[in-house]
Amino acid sequence: MVCDGKSIEARVGEVAAAVEAAARRAGRAPGEIVLMAAVKGRTAEEIEAAARAGVSCFGENRVQEGEGHARALGPDFFRSRRFHFIGRLQANKARRALRLFHSLDSVDSEDLALRLSRIAAEENLQREVMLEVNLGEESQKGGVAPEGAVALARRVLSLPNLRLTGLLGVPPFDPDPEASRPHFRRLRSLFEEIAGLSPQREVFRWLSMGMSHDFEVAVEEGATLVRLGTALFGPREA
Repeated sequence: MVCDGKSIEARVGEVAAAVEAAARRAGRAPGEIVLMAAVKGRTAEEIEAAARAGVSCFGENRVQEGEGHARALGPDFFRSRRFHFIGRLQANKARRALRLFHSLDSVDSEDLALRLSRIAAEENLQREVMLEVNLGEESQKGGVAPEGAVALARRVLSLPNLRLTGLLGVPPFDPDPEASRPHFRRLRSLFEEIAGLSPQREVFRWLSMGMSHDFEVAVEEGATLVRLGTALFGPREA
Protein backbone atom coordinates (compact mmCIF):
# COMPACT_ATOMS: atom_id res chain seq x y z
CA MET A 1 0.00 0.00 0.00
CA VAL A 2 2.67 2.50 0.99
CA CYS A 3 6.34 1.93 0.51
CA ASP A 4 7.93 3.63 3.51
CA GLY A 5 6.56 1.37 6.24
CA LYS A 6 4.37 3.96 7.93
CA SER A 7 0.68 3.10 8.23
CA ILE A 8 -2.07 5.26 6.79
CA GLU A 9 -3.61 5.47 10.25
CA ALA A 10 -0.35 6.88 11.64
CA ARG A 11 -0.11 9.38 8.81
CA VAL A 12 -3.69 10.56 9.30
CA GLY A 13 -2.94 11.11 12.98
CA GLU A 14 0.21 13.10 12.20
CA VAL A 15 -1.63 15.28 9.67
CA ALA A 16 -4.51 15.90 12.07
CA ALA A 17 -2.05 17.02 14.74
CA ALA A 18 -0.28 19.34 12.28
CA VAL A 19 -3.61 20.84 11.17
CA GLU A 20 -4.61 21.40 14.79
CA ALA A 21 -1.31 23.14 15.56
CA ALA A 22 -1.56 25.37 12.47
CA ALA A 23 -5.16 26.27 13.30
CA ARG A 24 -4.25 27.25 16.84
CA ARG A 25 -1.36 29.40 15.59
CA ALA A 26 -3.92 31.29 13.50
CA GLY A 27 -6.46 31.53 16.32
CA ARG A 28 -8.83 29.13 14.58
CA ALA A 29 -10.81 26.15 15.80
CA PRO A 30 -9.31 22.93 14.37
CA GLY A 31 -12.80 21.62 13.73
CA GLU A 32 -13.22 24.22 10.98
CA ILE A 33 -10.84 22.30 8.70
CA VAL A 34 -11.76 19.13 6.78
CA LEU A 35 -9.14 16.71 5.46
CA MET A 36 -9.71 15.51 1.91
CA ALA A 37 -7.78 12.45 0.80
CA ALA A 38 -6.63 12.94 -2.80
CA VAL A 39 -6.84 9.42 -4.20
CA LYS A 40 -5.35 9.68 -7.69
CA GLY A 41 -3.49 6.44 -8.31
CA ARG A 42 -4.59 4.92 -5.00
CA THR A 43 -6.22 1.55 -4.48
CA ALA A 44 -9.61 0.80 -2.98
CA GLU A 45 -7.78 -0.79 -0.05
CA GLU A 46 -5.89 2.45 0.63
CA ILE A 47 -9.14 4.43 0.50
CA GLU A 48 -10.76 2.02 2.94
CA ALA A 49 -7.78 2.33 5.28
CA ALA A 50 -8.06 6.13 5.23
CA ALA A 51 -11.77 5.85 6.00
CA ARG A 52 -11.05 3.56 8.96
CA ALA A 53 -8.61 6.21 10.20
CA GLY A 54 -11.38 8.80 10.20
CA VAL A 55 -11.18 10.42 6.74
CA SER A 56 -14.65 10.93 5.27
CA CYS A 57 -13.93 13.19 2.27
CA PHE A 58 -12.14 12.01 -0.87
CA GLY A 59 -11.00 13.79 -4.01
CA GLU A 60 -10.80 12.15 -7.43
CA ASN A 61 -8.84 13.56 -10.39
CA ARG A 62 -10.22 11.30 -13.10
CA VAL A 63 -13.82 10.33 -13.79
CA GLN A 64 -12.92 6.85 -15.01
CA GLU A 65 -10.76 6.12 -11.98
CA GLY A 66 -13.54 7.37 -9.70
CA GLU A 67 -15.97 4.99 -11.38
CA GLY A 68 -13.52 2.15 -10.76
CA HIS A 69 -13.22 3.08 -7.11
CA ALA A 70 -17.01 3.25 -6.83
CA ARG A 71 -17.37 -0.28 -8.21
CA ALA A 72 -14.65 -1.65 -5.95
CA LEU A 73 -15.86 0.09 -2.79
CA GLY A 74 -19.57 -0.43 -3.32
CA PRO A 75 -22.55 1.95 -3.18
CA ASP A 76 -22.87 1.94 0.61
CA PHE A 77 -19.29 3.18 1.03
CA PHE A 78 -19.80 5.91 -1.56
CA ARG A 79 -23.10 7.06 -0.07
CA SER A 80 -21.71 7.32 3.46
CA ARG A 81 -18.68 9.46 2.50
CA ARG A 82 -18.18 12.53 0.35
CA PHE A 83 -16.48 12.16 -3.03
CA HIS A 84 -15.43 15.33 -4.84
CA PHE A 85 -14.11 15.67 -8.37
CA ILE A 86 -10.98 17.84 -8.22
CA GLY A 87 -9.42 17.26 -11.65
CA ARG A 88 -9.86 19.07 -14.93
CA LEU A 89 -13.31 18.12 -16.18
CA GLN A 90 -13.70 17.29 -19.86
CA ALA A 91 -17.04 18.38 -21.30
CA ASN A 92 -17.80 14.90 -22.65
CA LYS A 93 -17.52 13.43 -19.15
CA ALA A 94 -19.74 15.99 -17.43
CA ARG A 95 -22.79 13.72 -17.22
CA ARG A 96 -20.82 10.84 -15.73
CA ALA A 97 -19.22 13.17 -13.21
CA LEU A 98 -22.55 14.65 -12.16
CA ARG A 99 -24.01 11.20 -11.60
CA LEU A 100 -21.06 9.99 -9.53
CA PHE A 101 -19.69 12.79 -7.36
CA HIS A 102 -21.20 14.78 -4.52
CA SER A 103 -19.34 17.92 -5.61
CA LEU A 104 -17.51 19.11 -8.73
CA ASP A 105 -14.72 21.37 -7.50
CA SER A 106 -13.05 22.43 -10.76
CA VAL A 107 -15.62 24.56 -12.60
CA ASP A 108 -13.58 27.18 -14.46
CA SER A 109 -15.74 28.60 -17.25
CA GLU A 110 -19.26 29.74 -18.00
CA ASP A 111 -19.55 27.15 -20.78
CA LEU A 112 -18.80 24.31 -18.37
CA ALA A 113 -21.15 25.72 -15.73
CA LEU A 114 -23.97 26.00 -18.27
CA ARG A 115 -23.40 22.44 -19.44
CA LEU A 116 -23.43 21.13 -15.87
CA SER A 117 -26.61 23.04 -15.03
CA ARG A 118 -28.38 21.72 -18.12
CA ILE A 119 -27.34 18.11 -17.54
CA ALA A 120 -28.15 18.28 -13.84
CA ALA A 121 -31.67 19.43 -14.75
CA GLU A 122 -32.01 16.56 -17.23
CA GLU A 123 -30.85 14.11 -14.56
CA ASN A 124 -33.08 15.68 -11.88
CA LEU A 125 -30.03 16.42 -9.73
CA GLN A 126 -29.05 19.24 -7.41
CA ARG A 127 -25.28 19.27 -7.37
CA GLU A 128 -22.65 21.22 -5.43
CA VAL A 129 -19.90 22.92 -7.41
CA MET A 130 -16.82 24.97 -6.65
CA LEU A 131 -14.83 27.36 -8.81
CA GLU A 132 -11.21 26.55 -9.53
CA VAL A 133 -9.03 29.67 -9.61
CA ASN A 134 -5.73 29.59 -11.50
CA LEU A 135 -3.74 31.41 -8.84
CA GLY A 136 -0.50 31.62 -10.80
CA GLU A 137 -2.26 32.06 -14.13
CA GLU A 138 -0.29 29.10 -15.46
CA SER A 139 -1.22 28.08 -19.00
CA GLN A 140 -0.82 24.35 -18.31
CA LYS A 141 -3.38 24.41 -15.48
CA GLY A 142 -7.13 24.75 -15.49
CA GLY A 143 -8.95 27.42 -13.53
CA VAL A 144 -10.51 30.80 -14.09
CA ALA A 145 -8.13 33.77 -13.88
CA PRO A 146 -8.40 35.53 -10.51
CA GLU A 147 -9.77 38.68 -12.10
CA GLY A 148 -12.58 36.67 -13.69
CA ALA A 149 -13.60 34.70 -10.61
CA VAL A 150 -16.22 37.11 -9.25
CA ALA A 151 -18.02 37.42 -12.60
CA LEU A 152 -18.06 33.63 -13.02
CA ALA A 153 -19.35 33.23 -9.48
CA ARG A 154 -22.23 35.62 -10.21
CA ARG A 155 -23.14 33.54 -13.25
CA VAL A 156 -23.00 30.22 -11.41
CA LEU A 157 -25.10 31.60 -8.57
CA SER A 158 -27.83 32.35 -11.12
CA LEU A 159 -27.97 28.82 -12.54
CA PRO A 160 -30.57 26.25 -11.52
CA ASN A 161 -29.58 22.84 -10.19
CA LEU A 162 -26.11 24.00 -9.10
CA ARG A 163 -25.10 25.20 -5.65
CA LEU A 164 -21.89 27.20 -5.43
CA THR A 165 -20.13 26.11 -2.25
CA GLY A 166 -16.59 27.46 -2.48
CA LEU A 167 -13.29 28.02 -4.27
CA LEU A 168 -10.35 25.75 -5.05
CA GLY A 169 -6.84 26.91 -5.87
CA VAL A 170 -3.40 25.43 -6.49
CA PRO A 171 -0.44 27.83 -6.31
CA PRO A 172 2.56 27.41 -8.61
CA PHE A 173 4.70 24.67 -7.11
CA ASP A 174 7.60 25.77 -4.96
CA PRO A 175 9.41 23.49 -2.48
CA ASP A 176 9.24 26.32 0.05
CA PRO A 177 5.73 26.26 1.59
CA GLU A 178 6.00 29.97 2.37
CA ALA A 179 5.96 30.73 -1.36
CA SER A 180 2.31 29.65 -1.38
CA ARG A 181 1.24 32.15 1.27
CA PRO A 182 0.57 35.18 -0.97
CA HIS A 183 -1.45 32.98 -3.34
CA PHE A 184 -3.51 31.63 -0.45
CA ARG A 185 -4.14 35.17 0.76
CA ARG A 186 -5.35 36.17 -2.68
CA LEU A 187 -7.72 33.21 -2.83
CA ARG A 188 -9.08 33.98 0.62
CA SER A 189 -9.73 37.57 -0.45
CA LEU A 190 -11.71 36.32 -3.45
CA PHE A 191 -13.54 33.86 -1.22
CA GLU A 192 -14.63 36.63 1.13
CA GLU A 193 -15.74 38.83 -1.76
CA ILE A 194 -17.81 36.08 -3.34
CA ALA A 195 -19.24 35.05 0.02
CA GLY A 196 -20.83 38.48 0.15
CA LEU A 197 -22.68 37.70 -3.08
CA SER A 198 -24.07 34.35 -1.98
CA PRO A 199 -27.72 34.42 -0.91
CA GLN A 200 -26.98 31.54 1.47
CA ARG A 201 -23.72 32.35 3.24
CA GLU A 202 -23.73 29.05 5.11
CA VAL A 203 -23.68 27.15 1.79
CA PHE A 204 -20.60 28.96 0.48
CA ARG A 205 -18.19 27.45 3.00
CA TRP A 206 -15.30 25.67 1.29
CA LEU A 207 -11.95 27.36 0.83
CA SER A 208 -10.07 24.44 -0.70
CA MET A 209 -6.35 25.14 -0.68
CA GLY A 210 -3.23 23.47 0.58
CA MET A 211 -1.65 20.16 -0.42
CA SER A 212 0.81 17.79 1.21
CA HIS A 213 3.78 20.17 1.21
CA ASP A 214 2.02 23.45 2.13
CA PHE A 215 -1.20 22.57 3.96
CA GLU A 216 -0.05 24.08 7.26
CA VAL A 217 0.43 27.48 5.59
CA ALA A 218 -2.98 27.08 3.95
CA VAL A 219 -4.62 26.45 7.31
CA GLU A 220 -2.92 29.53 8.75
CA GLU A 221 -4.37 31.52 5.84
CA GLY A 222 -7.95 30.31 6.26
CA ALA A 223 -8.36 27.01 4.39
CA THR A 224 -11.44 25.02 5.38
CA LEU A 225 -10.58 22.06 3.14
CA VAL A 226 -7.07 20.71 2.51
CA ARG A 227 -6.34 18.15 -0.22
CA LEU A 228 -3.71 15.61 0.78
CA GLY A 229 -2.25 12.66 -1.07
CA THR A 230 1.32 11.77 -0.10
CA ALA A 231 0.91 13.16 3.42
CA LEU A 232 -1.86 10.63 4.08
CA PHE A 233 -0.84 7.67 1.93
CA GLY A 234 2.91 7.97 1.61
CA PRO A 235 4.75 7.83 -1.71
CA ARG A 236 3.26 5.65 -4.41
CA GLU A 237 4.96 2.39 -5.22
CA ALA A 238 7.03 2.55 -8.39
